[in-house]
Amino acid sequence: MNNPANNPELTSWVEVPQNSDFPIQNIPFGVFKTVNLDPRVGSRIGDFVVDLKSLYVLGYLENLPFEATDFSADALNPMMKKGKKATRDLRNRISKLLSTDHKDLKANEHHVSQILIPVDQVEMLLPIQIGDYTDFYSSEQHAFNVGCLFRDPENALMPNWKHIPVGYHGRSSSIVPSGVDFHRPKGQMKPPTSDIPVFGQSNLLDFELETAFFTYEGKPMGEHISTEEADEYIFGMTLLNDWSARDIQGWEYVPLGPFLGKNFASHISCWVVTLDALVPFRTAGPIQDPKVLPYLEYSGDKHLNIKLEVAIRPENSEETIVSNSNYKYMYWNMNQQLAHHTINGCNIRTGDCMGSGTISGPKENEFGSMLELSWKGTKPLKMADGTERKFINDHDTVIMRGYSEKNGVRIGFGEVITKVLPAK
Repeated sequence: MNNPANNPELTSWVEVPQNSDFPIQNIPFGVFKTVNLDPRVGSRIGDFVVDLKSLYVLGYLENLPFEATDFSADALNPMMKKGKKATRDLRNRISKLLSTDHKDLKANEHHVSQILIPVDQVEMLLPIQIGDYTDFYSSEQHAFNVGCLFRDPENALMPNWKHIPVGYHGRSSSIVPSGVDFHRPKGQMKPPTSDIPVFGQSNLLDFELETAFFTYEGKPMGEHISTEEADEYIFGMTLLNDWSARDIQGWEYVPLGPFLGKNFASHISCWVVTLDALVPFRTAGPIQDPKVLPYLEYSGDKHLNIKLEVAIRPENSEETIVSNSNYKYMYWNMNQQLAHHTINGCNIRTGDCMGSGTISGPKENEFGSMLELSWKGTKPLKMADGTERKFINDHDTVIMRGYSEKNGVRIGFGEVITKVLPAK
């Protein structure tokens, strides 16, 4: 696989701030608009958005299998429909145009002013039209913690957990981009002191630290994608805050699983970082014991070293970092998740979203939800302003960040940031 855009020696003639998530080695994809520009596809370098529609119209994307409509769209789906090789070649072309060694674009200041837009002048939109959403449950530490909280350490993991990547089909309509505030959900709950359920606002609102991956067009219904093939069907990743209303969820989830406690809001970061850009950060996964069935076996390093962080910012106060985790702690990797998802013949479509499940590390400060961090409310977390949190309060803003770093190159996702408004 030839990915010139991954070269750690590459530099750009566009100024990139130190510790930026978006060096020339990243070249993510997203959708944006401005006061004067309709929604369109863009990339990002440093503090600039790269207008790909303008790049195409001005002739810089010749000999690539794209049309103007692929970049004037309000979602990445038309571009993704062209497949992995096409988007890989596009990323490499953008990288070449922005590199110090290439002068064609840099020499034309009039074109540069049209193509590079300061990031503070754009509004980022939901990058992908998501048809279907599946959420997995693939962090062993998280599953163990939840099992301990609601059962006991001896029976923390359900009997199937180490044999299949457990998942459920969620709702795509309420997946929204970073920056979209939402109201605290309401629903049925059954307090421990009550014999019957009550109705009201959720008082146990929780974040879930996750990532998501998005797919290219899959195989026809009835066929499956192997772990070996999976990389060719994965476009890229974002951060995902998959909110949970623990009190609603606790009452409803038996026997069919999550419903109203989960589908009120899920937030993703706005830049999709390609799987190609993340390849240099591959790492070995945990030893899977017992041995998995043959269709879930994989070769090579398929886990990723992505540092993750969660902060809570109360209204009119500074943020407090409450969790530092890492995607490498996942038990099941994306290749296994996709292989399992399709082994029964389920067809995958362009833009399908697959949530990782809450990502928790082995240390207490690496847990990926307030349920675990506060240990079901018994260990409140102290905020910078002196207040405490067992779960998320009204007017709190939750911020998630993530990046990979190696050989002096940092590839990041930006932020997924959301404010909780009072229940309607």
